[in-house]
Amino acid sequence: RISYDPTRYPKYIPEAYCLCKGCLMGIFGEENFHFRSTPVYMPTVILRRTSSCAGGRYIYTEDYVTIPVGCTCVPEQEKEAESVNSSIDK
Repeated sequence: RISYDPTRYPKYIPEAYCLCKGCLMGIFGEENFHFRSTPVYMPTVILRRTSSCAGGRYIYTEDYVTIPVGCTCVPEQEKEAESVNSSIDK
């Protein structure tokens, strides 16, 4: 996907998104739901335009944002492990 913001430099930033809930595995690329597809984020610096001007030019400030750059597979937690953890939290 392309993120667009006219007050940011760069105005256009490509962003990754996960197409599958599970992960494609095996020699035939079947979707495995024992794993889930999760975005991987990268912190980056952009320039954000302010409402101020100096010498007829916009003034920009640095802004730190996290951008999804890809997807990875993480093991899906088992239902029993989730119920044990939820009882500990209570």
